[in-house]
Amino acid sequence: MDKNTIIGFVLIAAVLFGYSWFTKPTPEQLQELQRRNDSIAQVEQKKLEEIQQSQMVAGNADSTITVLNEDSLRQVQMKEAFGIFSDFTTGENEKINLKNDLVSLSFSSKGGALTEATLNKYKTHDSLPLTLFDEKDNEYGFIFKTGGRIVNTTDLFFKPIAGKDGKSVTMRLDFGNGKFFDLVYTLPENSYMVKMDIRQKGMETILPGNTASLDLFWNQNLRSQEKGRMFEERNSALYYKFVGSDVDHLSESKDEQETISLGLKWIGYKNQFFSSALIPDGKFNGALIRSGMNNDPAYLKNFHTETTVDYNPADNNGPGFRFYLGPNLYPLLHSYDKGVDDDKALDLDKLVPLGFKFFRWINTWIIIPIFTFLGKYIANYGIIILLMTIIIKIFLAPLTFKSYMSSARMRVLRPQIEEINAKYPGQDKAIDRQRATMDLYSKAGINPMSGCLPMLLQMPILLAMFAFFPSSIELRQQSFLWAQDLSSYDAIFSWDAYIPLITPYFGNHISLFCLLMTITNILYTKINMDNTGGSQQMPGMKVMMYLMPLMFLFIFNNYASGLSYYYFVSTLITIIQTYIFRKCINEEKVLAQLKENQKKPRKKSGFMARLEEAQRQQQAALRQQQKNKRR
Repeated sequence: MDKNTIIGFVLIAAVLFGYSWFTKPTPEQLQELQRRNDSIAQVEQKKLEEIQQSQMVAGNADSTITVLNEDSLRQVQMKEAFGIFSDFTTGENEKINLKNDLVSLSFSSKGGALTEATLNKYKTHDSLPLTLFDEKDNEYGFIFKTGGRIVNTTDLFFKPIAGKDGKSVTMRLDFGNGKFFDLVYTLPENSYMVKMDIRQKGMETILPGNTASLDLFWNQNLRSQEKGRMFEERNSALYYKFVGSDVDHLSESKDEQETISLGLKWIGYKNQFFSSALIPDGKFNGALIRSGMNNDPAYLKNFHTETTVDYNPADNNGPGFRFYLGPNLYPLLHSYDKGVDDDKALDLDKLVPLGFKFFRWINTWIIIPIFTFLGKYIANYGIIILLMTIIIKIFLAPLTFKSYMSSARMRVLRPQIEEINAKYPGQDKAIDRQRATMDLYSKAGINPMSGCLPMLLQMPILLAMFAFFPSSIELRQQSFLWAQDLSSYDAIFSWDAYIPLITPYFGNHISLFCLLMTITNILYTKINMDNTGGSQQMPGMKVMMYLMPLMFLFIFNNYASGLSYYYFVSTLITIIQTYIFRKCINEEKVLAQLKENQKKPRKKSGFMARLEEAQRQQQAALRQQQKNKRR
């Protein structure tokens, strides 16, 4: 680079520096420029906020339009599904309560139904309030069919109207213009019966003109209320009564469904000691009923009913019903049929299983009246059972004495029987031995069946008591001695381990009254065998005779301790009677009388004549058989 070029660059730099120096703004100019920039920034920020605000307003408007569209869509859907009933598909679920001394009830505006029932005078086995069901367990409703739609009242919100007397509540569907559909519930004082009546107006304009029936359904999960699930489950079932006929029920031990075409007077969901029954004023036009087992420890069975009742939409007074919500107490249930013709009787007392018809009358005409009478004056049911047992044993004493006399006669003839056995030994002389024995009995005036007949006559009472005690709610939670509940087992020893074949049938406990009953029966078996000489005459049967009392231990271990207590006391009294009879009867005089009878000519009784004829036929058949073998 030459000298001239360098001088040129230096001059240019000097000119630029001088221009920058002379054109630099003053401090006042810089402040004015800063104020101008701040104003511009403020204006731009305000514009940005206005834009954001307008966008937010637009977004909210879009959201509001979306919500309005969703509500409108739901209204359209409800209108399509429920028609004129769509106005009742939304609302607040209100609770209304009714109560008397016996029951406390709760009603829900959702479905207009009875949703909870508690019995005020009873407790569960663990001392909790005894609630038959609540809204989780129980559901029922009516089905309206209109315009191709099926409307279930459980989906509708009713308007609750409390009665002025505090004993009733009305659940209303108000269609406007004086049209309504009411469910009117009434709870009388001191009653387990709840009345449910349909009151309506203008329903003929809402439902089809050809409507002649109203569909009804009822579901319930039956609660477990007692200590022993095995026995409680065995005594729980769905019951129903045919119009003008008898009461029947579904299986207690398995799932079962049945379609009934005949009219029904009522349908009941029965627990061991408590029931819920639905009773129309008219009748159910048949039904589909179903019972299923429930493995939940809190429940026993699942019950379901579908049925119809006669219904006229134009009738202001629609069908009426009654709910029975109470104990299976025979005197109470039987009282509902007082003054009622037999063909119109409810027969709710059949909810109390008192045995087959042949034995049931013993309980209804003898045992329950005695039991009820003693209960009026004695508070301890253990004492009542003892007194009732004594009364029954006194009543049966003539039969017991006759049975003992028969065994005494057989016993004093034992030496002569042994002589006959020695004279005709072996199987080939069995018929001769039997004929000689029967001839001895005939001459002595003894009927071999006379000892069995008194025992057979006592069997109906024993079987009646077998049905009575497990069904007697009076014994429920009544304590006596070590037994805390005479309606359930009285365990003195229990275990938790599951033992196959033992736990499902015997249980995980040992009941003391059942054990005492078994011991007294073994003792009575020994005494009876000694009296009749059975141990000598039938040694092969000796073990079998002792096995029967041992079987009682397994059969009755889960049964009501009141039943085992009754059998224990009854057998103990029989043993005492046996020793008293033995002291009072002179067997030498009995033998002398029998020998006198043998000397007298005696006309054979019809029974003995038939028995000897059977023996002759048997002997002839045996001889013919022997002849055929020789050929």
